[in-house]
Amino acid sequence: MNREEMLEEVYKRAKAYELRGGNCSQCSLSAIFEVLGVEDENVVRSATGFADGVGLSGDGHCGALSGGTMAISYFFGRKKEDLGRMGKQIRALRLAKKFHEQFVKEFSACRCHDLQVMQFGRFFNLYDMEDMKAALAAGMPEGCSTLVGKAARMALSVILDEQARQEKKAELPVV
Repeated sequence: MNREEMLEEVYKRAKAYELRGGNCSQCSLSAIFEVLGVEDENVVRSATGFADGVGLSGDGHCGALSGGTMAISYFFGRKKEDLGRMGKQIRALRLAKKFHEQFVKEFSACRCHDLQVMQFGRFFNLYDMEDMKAALAAGMPEGCSTLVGKAARMALSVILDEQARQEKKAELPVV
């Protein structure tokens, strides 16, 4: 797949996963991993608790932002053996910040509660069955799945841009 096909595919997969069973963090991360050919079930499982602003609380940032950030960190993050070397995390942090800035520019917020209020007029407590019914009636599956698809596409774009930058850097002649 070329770059544009990858970006379209990640959007479709992330959106479809979110519509099928929810968990924005896992859906965005899984779609990115699939498009890039990564199979790591443990990392996907580790994204579970980030859904709906951490534990369905709405009080943290959007799970799609978490999942995308996890994917970026998977490729460019600091290794355990380098935990004592602060500089080894800079690239992943810079890329995560870039993704965060793009996310906020696109959606005007990153906190799940705020995104729900802007999109649906209120926050839904998804542990409460009446709120769950209200969320479904308000179109939450469609609205959130579109956001998850867009966020996965943004994160993948950051990853692909950095990979291309690294490849170009490797091609430069040594003088």
